[in-house]
Amino acid sequence: MKQIAWIGMGVMGAPMAGHLVKAGCRVAAYSRSLSQNAPEMERTYGVEAKSTIREAVEDADCIFVMVGYPRDVEEVFLGPGGILEHAKPGAYAVDMTTSSPALAARLYEEGKKRGIHVLDAPVSGGDTGAKNAALTIMAGGDPEDFQAVLPLLSSMGKTISHMGPAGAGQHTKCCNQICIAGAAAGYTEALVYAQKAGLDPQKVIDAVGGGSGTSWQLVNMGPRVLRGDFAPGFFIKHFIKDMEIIQEESESFGVTLEMLETVLALYQEMADMGYENEGTQALIKYYRQ
Repeated sequence: MKQIAWIGMGVMGAPMAGHLVKAGCRVAAYSRSLSQNAPEMERTYGVEAKSTIREAVEDADCIFVMVGYPRDVEEVFLGPGGILEHAKPGAYAVDMTTSSPALAARLYEEGKKRGIHVLDAPVSGGDTGAKNAALTIMAGGDPEDFQAVLPLLSSMGKTISHMGPAGAGQHTKCCNQICIAGAAAGYTEALVYAQKAGLDPQKVIDAVGGGSGTSWQLVNMGPRVLRGDFAPGFFIKHFIKDMEIIQEESESFGVTLEMLETVLALYQEMADMGYENEGTQALIKYYRQ
């Protein structure tokens, strides 16, 4: 599959599309904001900017989607002029957005009616993983469809797993985000404690990062906090969206996730304070204020 469509050229989507270009694919890209910076995107990532979803997808062998919210996923797949209206029969459509498991299952069924192979394949690793082609990718859908797109996924990620039928990728990403919620709050409070105790926070990261208290969040995001770098590798507003999806899913299971609800409340306060467009590491500002 050499003709690729990419929908959503954001912080993570743009470098991911660029890796497909490096792998020898022709990538037609569409994004709501692409018209404002199309020359830069084409120059930086090697994609060919398109003005509509139809132009991007109609000749594509495989279509990737990386947008913000479930409502955006639903719009680009099912809305007027969307993917399922214009993709050619036999094409593959892979949603890499963190979205609703129920929506993933619905898109799979709608795609099947049109002869389009739909998979959900959300990712973890943030902007660093996207830039370094080191993402963790969790896929749901038919096993044979997963195998068909695996070479393309391998150009963007290192840990790539087929988790089960449609929606299983999204459920797995929910598990991932539950883990991140605890780790994000944990390392933030550890740094606050270290500073109050008069310790060198970087030395604390180095010491704890080599022991049983380590986490990806501590080792990778802790130094960003110390540098005062709150640029969004992963937006607070998108993390809130993810946790709200998890909350809804867990309630349907009859399960209360108390830690997640506590962390969600912290980030909702951050959003109320005007920090929703900063990275998740900006949680330190909650404690400082």
